[in-house]
This record gives sequence, C-alpha cells and structure tokens, in this order.
Amino acid sequence: MTVVHLRRAEPGLLVIAPERAPLVIDAAPGLDVLILEVVGGHLSWSLFDDESAPAAVLDDVEAAQDWVWAVYGEEVAAAVADNRPGPLTAVPARRASAAALRRLAYAHWASRWWPASTLDGIPALDPQLLVEEIEALSEQCEMMVDGEIDELSREREADARLDTSDGGGTAPGIGGSSSDLLDTPDDRGIEGDKSLIGRTSGRAEDYALAAGGADTSDGLIVARGSGGWDWRRCPPGILDAGENAVSWQVTRAAGVSTVRVSVVASPDCRGIVPEHLRPHAWVRPADAPPARTLSPDAEFTTPLHRQGDAWTGSVRIPGTPESSPEITVFVPGVGPADPPEDESTARNRIRRFARARLTEPTGDQRLTAETAAAETDEDF
Repeated sequence: MTVVHLRRAEPGLLVIAPERAPLVIDAAPGLDVLILEVVGGHLSWSLFDDESAPAAVLDDVEAAQDWVWAVYGEEVAAAVADNRPGPLTAVPARRASAAALRRLAYAHWASRWWPASTLDGIPALDPQLLVEEIEALSEQCEMMVDGEIDELSREREADARLDTSDGGGTAPGIGGSSSDLLDTPDDRGIEGDKSLIGRTSGRAEDYALAAGGADTSDGLIVARGSGGWDWRRCPPGILDAGENAVSWQVTRAAGVSTVRVSVVASPDCRGIVPEHLRPHAWVRPADAPPARTLSPDAEFTTPLHRQGDAWTGSVRIPGTPESSPEITVFVPGVGPADPPEDESTARNRIRRFARARLTEPTGDQRLTAETAAAETDEDF
C-alpha cells in the first residue's frame, strides 16, 4: 500500500500522487520518468521505483473512474468521486491491471530512452520485439488505455522504424515530456546519405579509439577532449548513448583554428538515415554567448556525416582557443526548447539500471526485448 495525496492542481486537473512523485505536468519530466496516457488523464512512475503507486493527473474524472478504482482501490476512487482532497491509502483493487499499466509505460520508455551503447557495453533492444510487446500490453489494458492515442503511438513508432532503418532500428516512444518526441516532417521520402550504415556489432574495446579521436596531419593539435550529449536532442538509434561518445579536437594551421567533432554511432544504427534525422554539431567558442536556439544554419554549426562507425564533421572558429570549446550535438527540431541544465547524473544512473536489467535478477519480469538482449550480451 502507498499513501497518496488527492489535490486540485489547476482548473480542470485533479492530481493523485505519492509524496514527491513525478507528474506529467512538471516543467521538465526527467529522463527517468515513465509516462502513459490513459482514459481521462495520464499516469507517471519513477523508473527506479517499481513499488509505489503511480502518480495520476486527471482531466476527465468521470472517464477515469474505472481505472482509478483498479489502480488505487476503493478508498481513493470514492474520494475522487466525492472530490475530497487529502491523504489517502492506495491499495490496488486489480494488481494485475496496475502492473500491466506500469509495464506498458516501461516498454514505451525503453523504446525511447534505452541507452544502447557500444562503448558502455549495453546492446540495443530489438524494436520489433518492443512493438509486439507494446501491442500485447495495450490489448491487455484496452479498458484503461486510450485506444486512439495508443494506436497513434504505435503508428508513429512504425513510421520511425521505416525512417531510421532498413528493417530495424529503435523508434521513439512515449517517455519524458511530450515536447521531447520527434516532430517528424512530412517529407519522409528524402534520400539519405549514400553511405550505407551497417550494424555496429563490434566489442566495446574496439571503439575506444573512435571515442578518443584520431590524430590528424592537418595542423597542430592544440586541444582535445570527449564527453556526452543530451539524449533529448536526438532520436534513438542514431548516436551511441555513452557519456564519452562525443570526441573533439582543435587543430591550428595557417592561422586557422578547426574543431573536428566525432560521435560514435549507435549499435543499432543501420540503413540510410534520412536527411531530416541526421545529427549536427554546434561548436561554441569559449568567448561566444550561449545559443538561444539550435539551428543547422547557425554560425559554427556543421552537419555530421557517417564515416564507418562514427558521425564526423568540422567547424572553423575564430582566433586561437584559450579554453575548451563547448560541443552540442543535436538533430534539428528534436527536443525541448529549454532543456534541463545538466542530466549527466541521470544518464549515468539509467546506464547502470540498463546494465543491471541485463545482467542481474530483476524485481519484475524482463521485457521480451530485454531477455533477447541479455542472451546476446556476452558477445556484444
């Protein structure tokens, strides 16, 4: 059982939530938040807490009553019907239904945020297995999940698979904020880079050099480094999710400073990536102001092109850099306009979570795609 609080959030919205639980109406739901649209509202869970009841934001109390009873029990359902705010004890009346809803939310989360990384030894999840499980769970939860919304989600995932692969690839799902989801253009037929992107299947140690950058004969190397990238700014299945996937080096030749950027490709990056999904890099010189918006046409921005198992590009910057430049990797039009400051701690925790899901006993049953990934993990 869990103590939840019933309260009015704003006109037309009723909240049922444990103390400090993440809500869909939060300014920026974290990377570790599972979100599911249900009849009459939204449910949200913390990825790392599979014991507590979910948080709910209701916009249609009458429509939500059936699943409120199933997920929170009779006491909470009666308080919602009578509009009685305050602390309540949640005891699911249908534990199997409550568990299926969380599992469905987790499957959607995994389709968007699973941290596939060759560098970190985390294999990608099979997208077809994910979609099949999402469909099965949606059918199991059909009385609680908005059928039209869920069908739209499945169509969007299928479209994304067609866009980013030649028979596979990871599709954006529902997780974090809705503003994080890809606003895919209508021009799906754009021809991609002629270099085919083969499956990245080597072992992690084979990519250490790629992550660290390579020497160049084009000038004197005056600075170099590596780091991560904001997962909100690129759809899954394109870039390696490792915290050292981005490497850069600054060379100086004939009075010109050039920043070369390299990003390790995702282990499930395959096929031809359409032009509108290709990553870009913005290089912010040490003395330049922060960018208000990220645009492929902005100064010091370059498209990244696939070369082997990495995405690479270069930018000329003025003067001689006295400190390290700031590198931002992004896909135009993807991600919120004002993302959180630094989510490296959350990303690291999610990586540890993913590794544990594949290598250690879990508190709940693995997804079918996780089981398949765990079976092949030894050879990854």
